[in-house]
Amino acid sequence: MEPPLKQLFQPEEIHLAVTRLANDIRKDYAGKSPLLIGILKGSFIFLADIVRSLKIPVEIDFIRAASYGSGDTSSGNVQIIKDIDADIENRDVIVIEDVVDTGLTLNVVLKHLKAKNPASLRLCALVDKPDRRQVPIKIDYLGFHAKEGFLVGYGLDYNEKYRYLQGLYVMG
Repeated sequence: MEPPLKQLFQPEEIHLAVTRLANDIRKDYAGKSPLLIGILKGSFIFLADIVRSLKIPVEIDFIRAASYGSGDTSSGNVQIIKDIDADIENRDVIVIEDVVDTGLTLNVVLKHLKAKNPASLRLCALVDKPDRRQVPIKIDYLGFHAKEGFLVGYGLDYNEKYRYLQGLYVMG
């Protein structure tokens, strides 16, 4: 039996947030061609919508880190499963993340990328859940704040389910 879902953000709200974020990024990177690095798998739909809304030349790459496994809480053990292909030295880089939760995964990813000497490194996140933060994370571009609850939809999953939902939902 599937757990009940409660809609947290409607597709229209997500679209407005993506448009706002893209406008802010476009202003900050006028005349530049930043590299957007999506954190797989959850950010892929958000990244695609950001790219389409930016309307400026960008390059994209992906990194994959894991800390959840098949559960709904972080194991605390973060591993980079797939590294980026691009050389980011002296490049403007924006990391695209779905949910900033404990901050453990992002902390590892950002340190890993920073060690590659980008010209700049910023973070764009769809949802921030600051109540669960275990390490400080600076979010430069943020869509929404959310309280407790495991989020699914709009690319986010639970055991590979629910990515197809257009809105964001809390599993209950």
